[in-house]
Amino acid sequence: MSVLLEVIATTVADARAAAQAGADRLELVTAMGEGGLTPSVGLIEAVVSAVGIPVNVIVRPHSRSFVYDADDYAVMLRDIGAVKAAGANGIVIGMLDAHGGIDREGLARACDAADGLPITFHRAFDEAGDLRAALDVLLRFDAVTNVLTSGGKPSVLQAREVVGELVRQASGSHCTVLAGAGLTVDAVADFVSQTHVEAVHFGSGVRVNGNGLAPVDPARVAQVRAQLDATER
Repeated sequence: MSVLLEVIATTVADARAAAQAGADRLELVTAMGEGGLTPSVGLIEAVVSAVGIPVNVIVRPHSRSFVYDADDYAVMLRDIGAVKAAGANGIVIGMLDAHGGIDREGLARACDAADGLPITFHRAFDEAGDLRAALDVLLRFDAVTNVLTSGGKPSVLQAREVVGELVRQASGSHCTVLAGAGLTVDAVADFVSQTHVEAVHFGSGVRVNGNGLAPVDPARVAQVRAQLDATER
């Protein structure tokens, strides 16, 4: 079984290019330069219609921090309902408390609003004070099926050991460690072999010239797909 490949899409053209070149799943965002914000309902509906692979949609109202107030939660819960109604496969979300832990109450409300849609906890996870403890919390939420992480480092390639530990911690659970941020076409095969991750996430690494604001480069997606298919995990 080959490693799952998730690719960030910010347009319908991105989504089509990634799907045709071998991505297994999309993360749909807008404002990639800000780390990804909630896309419009029109874009979500268009992408879901355009591709035959699952589309997970980020719900993130602003890029100020991952600590949200009551108004932020009101917005996010409405957006979760809109994403679900637009036909998305899942929600990508993350929230922390003021002490650098997972905001359990906020996450529970998001899970209720998602009403059966799987949740990926995004890289807010990497800002938690204790990654192992944070993963322990997430493993108690049945709805959280993926944790996107760079192992607490700017690039996941700097955190191979930590990622490997997180993979072992989540092993046998309902939750998959989704490794992303800083992965490259050249490094992905060794990274997968060393960490035993079952899923990888690409943004800039599969875009034209490695530029996060450029379009998805289908040739790069196809190269990653071929490397993953050839890698034993």
